[in-house]
Amino acid sequence: MPFERSSGLLLHITSLPSYGGIGDMGPAAYAFADFLAASRQRLWQMLPLGPTGYGNSPYATLSAFAGNPLLISLEHLSDWGWIGGERLAGMRGRSGEVDFHEVERTKLPLLEEAARNFRSHKNPKQWKRFEQYCRDNQYWLDDYALYTLLRTRLGTNSWKAWPEEFAQRQPDALAKLRKESAQELAVIQIIQFAFDEQWAALRDYSLKRGVRFIGDVAIFVNYDSVDVWTNRHIFELDEEGSPIRVSGVPPDYFSQTGQRWGNPLYRWDALETNGFDWWVSRIRRARALYDMIRLDHFRGFEAYWAIPANEQTAINGEWVTAPGEALFNRLREVFGELPFIAEDLGLITPEVDHLREKFEMPGMRILQFGFGNKAAHNYLPHKYVTNTVAYTGTHDNDTTRGWWESLSNQDERAAVNAYLSPGEDGVVWPMIRAVATSVADICLFPMQDVLDLGSQARMNTPSKPDANWSWRCPEGVLTKQLATRLAAMTEIADRDPVPPGTQLK
Repeated sequence: MPFERSSGLLLHITSLPSYGGIGDMGPAAYAFADFLAASRQRLWQMLPLGPTGYGNSPYATLSAFAGNPLLISLEHLSDWGWIGGERLAGMRGRSGEVDFHEVERTKLPLLEEAARNFRSHKNPKQWKRFEQYCRDNQYWLDDYALYTLLRTRLGTNSWKAWPEEFAQRQPDALAKLRKESAQELAVIQIIQFAFDEQWAALRDYSLKRGVRFIGDVAIFVNYDSVDVWTNRHIFELDEEGSPIRVSGVPPDYFSQTGQRWGNPLYRWDALETNGFDWWVSRIRRARALYDMIRLDHFRGFEAYWAIPANEQTAINGEWVTAPGEALFNRLREVFGELPFIAEDLGLITPEVDHLREKFEMPGMRILQFGFGNKAAHNYLPHKYVTNTVAYTGTHDNDTTRGWWESLSNQDERAAVNAYLSPGEDGVVWPMIRAVATSVADICLFPMQDVLDLGSQARMNTPSKPDANWSWRCPEGVLTKQLATRLAAMTEIADRDPVPPGTQLK
């Protein structure tokens, strides 16, 4: 699917400077949408939005369909009349890294209180929308509510450790739970309704200012998730429900032992037999949330690295062919044009390129990768083609300033100097300009790079099990001067397909 020449910023919702200790869909999100419009950036890319589990990774969520309750704005719930403003007086401020445990401890009870209030008072107009929401999303919402309730009550790290009647989803046990816990299940569903209501409002606000959302769909799902608990037949599990093989990638740029992600692998034959219905539902949900969709680890749709579950690293895996062409044919049959961006980093073969090109998906280029040996020059702007999404770096890279300051390879430093001739301005903005002025249809910049921040602002270090995902954008840095600087670059690079002030919707 061809995309208009445009540019945007990468900033996850949790990184916004919102009240409550974590970024959310409240005033800070609307202020960021205004900043994007003022700086003539037409795209807002974020990471997956699902509720996170151990490690707080948005790529290892408890559901591939649900929204993270912690992203809901309590301020907006107060505006709706769901909770009194005085109940929010103790919320943490806008600054500082996210302390996920503390946020969950303080914010979830207030969200549940607001949901109970809504259920008790039943604002007629909103309640009617809630009932329709439950009908439209019943295919995932009911099981998500059951899973969330059981996970909260049983306090375990995996559904496999639950009592057998729940782990095995015995119908009588689940029917009894639904009957006896109707109010608690309704509260969980109401919280998801609030998420979708706030997301739809933010998306509408952004679209009216010419800003579209790029979402992120991780190819694999977490073992400890409602998706595996509900759909064991489509995953490589043994009779006891344990993974047989798990996901990852072989040794690469990020790790000498590879990355053992640990997600259960799909039984692609079972998925294909059923017309890839689970994937159709997943993409339908993503299309309801985003305008464009980044497919994480795209190469796994052509062939994936399968690691025996008892291996502690990713070294002893093997490549296994996946039916990606059949899957994308099915998705195109259902949805027509596919607004996908292929995250095609890592070991890419001609077969992977052929799959991406067959479905006209743009691939990705990361400028930080371009200064090594000659093969790395594929990541330099003079090698780009139009059907490309180009970045200075992504959420998995160090910030560009941090990368430059820690770059010890003198040949690479010399290559950067030869290619960019950075001056007093430093290296970050010359790299931003190089990407912006390239032929790539889309260019995207992490907010940390636009702010010229160092390694302390890094979002994620692959293979590092903790202390990730917690960075937040400092308050007060989205200045008029910064917006003007971005807007000027966007204009000279012909990356603004929408004239300033245009109302798109």
